[in-house]
Amino acid sequence: MTTPSSSMRLFATCAKGLEPLLFDELHQLGVSDVRQTAGGCWFQSNLENAYRVCLWTRLANRVLLTLGDTYFKNAQDIPAAVAETPWEEVFSSEQTFLIDFSGRHHEIRHTQFGAQLIKDGIVDRFRAQGLERPNVSKEQPDIRINAHIQKDKLTWYLDLAGESLHKRGYRQQQGAAPLRETLAAAVVIRSGMTAETDVVFDPFCGSGTLLLEAAMIRFDRAPGLTRSHWGFEQWRGHDAIAWQQVLSEAQQRYEAACAQHEARFIGYDNDPKMLAIAEQNAIRLGLNERCEWQVANAEQVTPPNIENLTPQSAPLLICNPPYGERLGEEIETLLMYRRFGAQLRNHFTGWQVGVLAGDDTLLKRMKLRSQRKYKLFNGALETTLALYDLTIEQPEFTQTQSSDLANRFKKNYQKFEKWAAKEGVSAWRLYDADLPEYNAAVDVYDDCLVIQEYAAPKDIPEAVAKDRLWFLIDTLAQELPFAAENMTLKVRQRQSGKQQYEKQEPRGLVRIVHEYDAQFEVNLSDYLDTGLFLDHRWTRRELGKLSAGKSVLNLFAYTCTASVHAALGGAKEVVSVDLSNTYLAWGQRNFSLNKLYGRQFEFVQADCLQWLRDQRPQQRFDVIFLDPPTFSNSKRMDDVLDIQRDHVMLLKLAARLLTDDGVILFSNNKRRFKLDEEGLNGEYLIAEDLTQRSISPDFARNKGIHHLFKVRHSD
Repeated sequence: MTTPSSSMRLFATCAKGLEPLLFDELHQLGVSDVRQTAGGCWFQSNLENAYRVCLWTRLANRVLLTLGDTYFKNAQDIPAAVAETPWEEVFSSEQTFLIDFSGRHHEIRHTQFGAQLIKDGIVDRFRAQGLERPNVSKEQPDIRINAHIQKDKLTWYLDLAGESLHKRGYRQQQGAAPLRETLAAAVVIRSGMTAETDVVFDPFCGSGTLLLEAAMIRFDRAPGLTRSHWGFEQWRGHDAIAWQQVLSEAQQRYEAACAQHEARFIGYDNDPKMLAIAEQNAIRLGLNERCEWQVANAEQVTPPNIENLTPQSAPLLICNPPYGERLGEEIETLLMYRRFGAQLRNHFTGWQVGVLAGDDTLLKRMKLRSQRKYKLFNGALETTLALYDLTIEQPEFTQTQSSDLANRFKKNYQKFEKWAAKEGVSAWRLYDADLPEYNAAVDVYDDCLVIQEYAAPKDIPEAVAKDRLWFLIDTLAQELPFAAENMTLKVRQRQSGKQQYEKQEPRGLVRIVHEYDAQFEVNLSDYLDTGLFLDHRWTRRELGKLSAGKSVLNLFAYTCTASVHAALGGAKEVVSVDLSNTYLAWGQRNFSLNKLYGRQFEFVQADCLQWLRDQRPQQRFDVIFLDPPTFSNSKRMDDVLDIQRDHVMLLKLAARLLTDDGVILFSNNKRRFKLDEEGLNGEYLIAEDLTQRSISPDFARNKGIHHLFKVRHSD
């Protein structure tokens, strides 16, 4: 079917964004008539050069030999068209095969159906030739067929490599966030790696993929030399002699390069286990004597000793730092980029640098001016490769508004830290969108910070809002004494239903904070809220003062912090009602923290509205604390609650359980809430507005943070 000298039509596939590099690589490999397209390059080649591409390509995932194509309108026409290919010249009926199908058509909406049509055509061909039908095998098939639909055209190919070419054979173990070898090679090439580069350094080396791909370029090592299996070895058109010649040529080139060069490849990582994996990978390539591995922290790294450093022989630093994909890691990642950028500026003068990052805003935190940037894809994740030339001066650029924000943080911290210590509280608000362009709240919980991002106005582009948030966090880290691992970020948005009770990805940033004479457990990382509403601090203390010798009901109790104050204030009975068992269990832990035990403390899991309706009218409670959500449509609640519309009804139900001289402390966080005094009068209730009195100094900048009323029976 094919002779070593005959020209074949092939397609080399690659990841999105690598097509121009693959185009250049194919030309360098001596291939002619190359045409770049989305997802790869078409090219013409004889068999020997096709082998050479398979062995030497650093960027292609697959090399596909065109076997046939057809235009079609109906799916049932496909098997007959496929059967025209002389499949008995591709493989024998004793061999197994597998079909990889891609693309969509209104007639073929499932890849499994498309693969079945191709299989039917292949089997029909064998039967028509009087041969046994071959079998499909999903495990290590002898022959791999690739089929692809584009518009109304179907093309089928022989996959010459057999499995993806990124599988070089040297990496048998990898880290939690592996970088595909083909992408690593692209990063190395884009970063300026050449056959003359003598020093390559990766301070985040992980399992060593970037360094080893660079070393293979430097020592002229074909990336396929370590592979043990090739799809074309079972192909009937395979020329074993030609293949051995290509292999021998590659081996000789590698040995010659190793004999001539003394380049160094240096990898640092903070995980010794990853360095052990990197060393084993290097051993498989025969390159471990050229590599140096060391346990080190990239944020504090300094350059290895290099002699005779000149701009013409600039060493190369390439790395793929953590992206901070897990919830709660954003701040640590941001600050890591900031410190790493400072290390590069201060210690790596004379180097060329390539940094692959998952977010352009992370690169901005390095505060270095990039020469060029490239968009690359790590699987489905879009990444940015930024190149920096540190042979030229890199002045640190800053934003003009930085001093305003820094000064505000320092001023607020000095003021409220003293106030909080005197007040006897260790959880307080430091900042609440004091500068409108930095739209976030920052709360102190003992030795931790919680940054709550507010939704940006619609006229602010998302990228601008994100960059401002990163800048705010960066400034906090520089100006205040809080460790990155003790800072967490939350996005504030209205939650509905069970969302408000759902845990985030666990991180376990838990602290015990003090509030006057009470202690509370707060979880700063794993829930949308921390377990303590700081703005209700005064209200909780007031509840405690009202509770001595009284029977107290806490509705919408959340983590029962108000109930704790009531119990510590000497209440003879405290009943806490909430919809969530999770929060009630948390509340019981708060009671235990404060050494409050006994049957007089009751925890009821129920829909508060329904529970109120189910109670028989009786003068049962002296004090009722009512702090409902502004709006709730939880599927676990029987009704939709809108506090503006329903507050009179809610207070009426609660008042049925109130003693004649009892009081209801009614609080809510609806910004434009307006009390319906006429409606209350109709229910023989009167209200005293305690809102201004209840707002602590750390919330004075946000007068609408909550509303508080003391409600009684009218005479």
